Amino acid sequence: MRRRLPLSALRAFESAARHGSFSRAAGELAVTPTAVSHQIRSLEESLGVPLFERRARKVALTEAGSQLYPVLRDGFDAFEGALERLARIRTRAAVTVSATNAFTSKWLLPRVASFTVLHPQIDLQLHASDEAVDLVGGGVDIAIRYGRGPYPGLLAEPMFADDFAPVVNPRLGVRVPSDLDAVPIIHFQWKRHHPLNPTWEAWFARAGLAWRSASGELRFSDESHAIQAAVAGQGAALLSLALVRDEIAAGQLVQPFGPVLAGHAYHLVTDPERATSPSVSAALEWLRAQVRGLSGPAAPAAPGDAAA
Repeated sequence: MRRRLPLSALRAFESAARHGSFSRAAGELAVTPTAVSHQIRSLEESLGVPLFERRARKVALTEAGSQLYPVLRDGFDAFEGALERLARIRTRAAVTVSATNAFTSKWLLPRVASFTVLHPQIDLQLHASDEAVDLVGGGVDIAIRYGRGPYPGLLAEPMFADDFAPVVNPRLGVRVPSDLDAVPIIHFQWKRHHPLNPTWEAWFARAGLAWRSASGELRFSDESHAIQAAVAGQGAALLSLALVRDEIAAGQLVQPFGPVLAGHAYHLVTDPERATSPSVSAALEWLRAQVRGLSGPAAPAAPGDAAA
């Protein structure tokens, strides 16, 4: 069991040893020199050894004092450092943004560094989920919801609408719709059914073609996995052009032909009370700036039932 430490006396000794003076230690500790002297005398009596040699107008450490001082100095420095770190953690603001798994990995994550540069004092935390989160009672400050609204009781503003088109790895050599017969068709599962969800069946109908998958099909439960499969050249996928913008720009994917199907809209959604927080307001404005930086975002989708 740890013995009860005389912390006041140890603090007085460490200060006097550092300054080489009882008077200076008293000034630092906001007590009288006599009080410092009494604390140190009490410590010496409990240890049974002298810690200072008392000289005229100054004091010097004895051999025992020289052994004790660096231990206390380093210990008090460690205490101070730990308390300062805890204080910094306590005072840092944090904002949690929730979005779908695919949107988080393909759109949000590549942009997080720019938020950190603008607001180094705010921690941006990402929550990836395809389920709608509770913005009133939960721990999420901002949600990026994909659907057609409305969002009653919440502040919602459109970011941009989405378009879907066939994309493939250029190595597959798909150039015209008939080339789709030579590659597997990649699907992903929509989390919520909606009659306007862009699907391969809807795309074939819009293209005036009969639905078919001559070379088989690959199905994924998550959109980001379908994107990875398309990049890997495993087939043709009907994907969000907003989420594969970087892959198309890098030449990892190509959009060889249309038609293009309209998707739903991404919305910035917040609880009205949370929106008044300076840190949440900063995150909202940063997200708006990211949208403004896109080239030619599509117009928002019309109100209707939520899709995802």
